[in-house]
Amino acid sequence: MNENLLEFLKGKFENSNLNRLPENYGGGKIFSHPLIGIAQGSDPIFQKFKETVGPEHLTPLEIWMASGQGQVPASDLHTVSIIFPFTDNIRKESNTPITLPKMILPAEIYSVARNFAKDFRNYIMSQTIDFFQNKGFTAISGKLSDAYTLVAKKDFYSTWSENHVAFAAGLGTFGLHEGLITEAGCNIRLASVITNAPLTVTPRKSDEPYANCLYFAKGTCRDCIKKCPANAITEKGYDKTKCNRYRVKVAREMVPRLRSILKSYSRRINWKYKAHNFPVGCEFCQFGVQCMDKNPMASRYIDWY
Repeated sequence: MNENLLEFLKGKFENSNLNRLPENYGGGKIFSHPLIGIAQGSDPIFQKFKETVGPEHLTPLEIWMASGQGQVPASDLHTVSIIFPFTDNIRKESNTPITLPKMILPAEIYSVARNFAKDFRNYIMSQTIDFFQNKGFTAISGKLSDAYTLVAKKDFYSTWSENHVAFAAGLGTFGLHEGLITEAGCNIRLASVITNAPLTVTPRKSDEPYANCLYFAKGTCRDCIKKCPANAITEKGYDKTKCNRYRVKVAREMVPRLRSILKSYSRRINWKYKAHNFPVGCEFCQFGVQCMDKNPMASRYIDWY
């Protein structure tokens, strides 16, 4: 069923109008072809995420039950993680940012693509749920469930981290910039669906969380440190607070420029809805770096099925 699902998703990526830029930005695809990975719901790593992400991070079974599906053995569940790689065209054009006197901004094409991506990701999650339901199984989305929220305390994190779910599903490992370095690189978006369908698990090549990062593996690279305008990345790690402050500054500049095009979304923070969020991204640490479009630690390209 893994291969059938992947072919189904490839068709959606190819044909959906939601996976298209506005005509004044060329009208091309936002994402190229998808990759998928599968984690078993009983994988002990999901319990570890309560320590590495935060205590409110939920396991697949907890999301399942919170969505009203009832108690089942965790081993009966599988989590499908989906990689959305940005197209080469967007990656190439996004290497040239907008330079202002006191800061730099992402290229407009990336901000628009990042903004439009949310609708397409939601569509793909809904279509994946339909795929399983049409085969007689149950499926839910952690990201679209009422159990999903951003938890804002001293630090902030979500109750369902797509990056960590993708790591569990064997799709990649983290970089110094804390993005996930996959076989399609780190310049990606992610989504996932939980189902009771009998899928084949894609094993992790390594349980070392930074195995694909040149800095942690070889002590080299550091490209993301140089690229970050917020000084949020150092050899000591990634400062989420500094990063978020710069993202807010980017949004203040980019949203007025692109308001006639951008889509507004609501999101939940501490289980309360906040409206009129215009995601435009930043991601300077993902452009022009050695892990932008590939896994620099891979000896050859591997398709995960």
